[in-house]
Amino acid sequence: MKLDILHTLNAERTARRAVVVVTDVASGEQRLVKAVDVARDPLRDLIEKHIRMAKSGMEETAAGARVFLTVHVPSPQLVITGAVHISQTLAPIGQLLGYDVTIVDPRTAFASIERFPDVKVIAEWPDVALPPLNVDRYTAFVALTHDPKIDDPALKHALACDCFYVGALGSKKTHAKRVQRLKEAGLKDADIARIHAPIGLAIGAVSPAEIAVAIMAEITARLRLTAEQAEAA
Repeated sequence: MKLDILHTLNAERTARRAVVVVTDVASGEQRLVKAVDVARDPLRDLIEKHIRMAKSGMEETAAGARVFLTVHVPSPQLVITGAVHISQTLAPIGQLLGYDVTIVDPRTAFASIERFPDVKVIAEWPDVALPPLNVDRYTAFVALTHDPKIDDPALKHALACDCFYVGALGSKKTHAKRVQRLKEAGLKDADIARIHAPIGLAIGAVSPAEIAVAIMAEITARLRLTAEQAEAA
């Protein structure tokens, strides 16, 4: 690998941005494709597929050339506001799937090591807890407290940081009130529409554990599928 490609690769990885090294199998020539440049790349569809799946692999181009795509994708984060019963199942499921999980809840009676022995828990308000977490487009954000004082500012932060998934617990009636509050706070309709609510895939979940499964399934669909496929899921 050429030194300039290596330097750029390391810089993109440090900044938590996806990057792909395309190697022509026949000639050995390599080029690097940053996430910001994928849409304009002649191999766009192939590269987008591999980034979604976070997997390297061999592909054949439309011209019949064989290329190897070496994919470097940041490890995903799962940030949850609300140290609630759903979180007690959602957090370990997220960890099993490779997410770096953090729970934020200023209510110290809920945010305890005893309730979440193997999870990073921050007993602070979102405006204090979230900025140091470097929430980004490789972060799934879930709001579960039902408390507007906690969830609303956290949702605003997640939307501003372009999280790939933003979901909030609550009925349609509850979410309608949330939408009104967020509009009054200055958020645009297009941003608010990105919030998945009611949260989770419609699998008929009734228990906290089943709701956690539905949420993680929806997060996975948003991460791995195209927008059209995720919408149909």
